[in-house]
Amino acid sequence: MLLVENLQVSYGAVRALHGISLKVEQGEVVTLIGCNGAGKTTTLRAISGIVKSSGGRVQYEGRDITRVKPHELVRLGIAHSPEGRGVFANMTVEENLDLGAYARHDHSEIAKDREKGLALFPRLRERYKQLAGTLSGGEQQMLAMARALMARPRMLLLDEPSLGLAPQVVQTIFQIIREINAAGTTILLVEQNAHMALKVAHRAYVLEVGEIVMEGDARKLAESDEVRKAYLGVG
Repeated sequence: MLLVENLQVSYGAVRALHGISLKVEQGEVVTLIGCNGAGKTTTLRAISGIVKSSGGRVQYEGRDITRVKPHELVRLGIAHSPEGRGVFANMTVEENLDLGAYARHDHSEIAKDREKGLALFPRLRERYKQLAGTLSGGEQQMLAMARALMARPRMLLLDEPSLGLAPQVVQTIFQIIREINAAGTTILLVEQNAHMALKVAHRAYVLEVGEIVMEGDARKLAESDEVRKAYLGVG
């Protein structure tokens, strides 16, 4: 579904990605794990066109999307839930959700998807008319994910959904990630909580300083001594 080949990104003289190659099959959850500064967020931002790559290419469903603009990617079926949530603080939950469907005109289907989102995140129904800026961190993360789903994506790029959240909320978020995937959405997940990411993912890639150093089945990587020591705090 998604094929990334030799992707390179530079910020001025600093090379952030040194030729990343990865693939995501339809129906999978694939996770990118690694320490801060490894290039995980940059990888997602380059895939979704928010930052320009300096080399390599990205293919989605057989089409080269390397130079496609971010808003056009939404219409092709890719949605990006960014690191830091990026909710519109001075708009209500309802208005944030409506903006997630800005590229759509099928109003009856939009209403159905809004209802699905509120069923998936019941807390948002309780806060429906509340300004997004007054929500807790966990509620804002739920809103960011629900807003991305309003575009009805076939692929969801999900960046650091557990960042800064209480452990109980993290459990809820990851259960919802499983439900989103089970409903048919393919997910590329960037997550610093390697333990939770490897539990929910089918496959994983380990990034270090802009390069992929390990890849494979998520459960096998979770059992690897190297991964356990470096990212799971075990051993």
